[in-house]
Amino acid sequence: MQQQQYALSQEVLRTDVAGMPLEWIDYRVAATLYHSGQVAYSCGSTLYRIHGGYSAKSGARSIIEVNSIIATEGDTRTLERNRERYTPPLNNRTLFKRDANLCMYCGLQFRTSELTRDHITPISRGGRDAWTNVVTACRRCNNHKGGRTPEEARVQLVAVPFTPTYAEYIYLKGRKVLADQMEYLLTHFPRTSPLHARLRDALAEANGERRAERPARAHR
Repeated sequence: MQQQQYALSQEVLRTDVAGMPLEWIDYRVAATLYHSGQVAYSCGSTLYRIHGGYSAKSGARSIIEVNSIIATEGDTRTLERNRERYTPPLNNRTLFKRDANLCMYCGLQFRTSELTRDHITPISRGGRDAWTNVVTACRRCNNHKGGRTPEEARVQLVAVPFTPTYAEYIYLKGRKVLADQMEYLLTHFPRTSPLHARLRDALAEANGERRAERPARAHR
């Protein structure tokens, strides 16, 4: 039997022993890592309490507490060497999240189903399908721009496209990132990154709302 504070779909952030983010895993993979002794340490909130079998000797039942962030043992030197040169794969879900679901031409926010990937310099004009040449666009703006450059279509970008770092891409891949996971990932973002500013503001707003919800203490 399993008792959880969160939905079973809530992902756990896995890091290496140095604290660098690696990937998102589900509770079953996390429980296996705990059980096999590969978790060096954990932090963040407790997501799940997983009840296992009973000890034949003591009769006690095993319990694994799965935290929102776990650091695991293992050799990650190859990843560390290549992290600076890493270019994450491009897909629409992470692209739209990079741009906060905003059309980079009209500046309005849309549902994911209403968004498209636009090539700033069209493929037909020699443009590449790369992070720095693609932006999120609503269907109307994409149709208006067509196979032209922004200058030719007389439209302006509201933000400059950028390639996410490895840690930023981990954030973009997360389906539902909890506040403590967000705070952890934020420490690995470049301070000049637009994502750093966005997450910092979102956390400040969330912390302000939590403080406002706390009952005021009576003065004596």
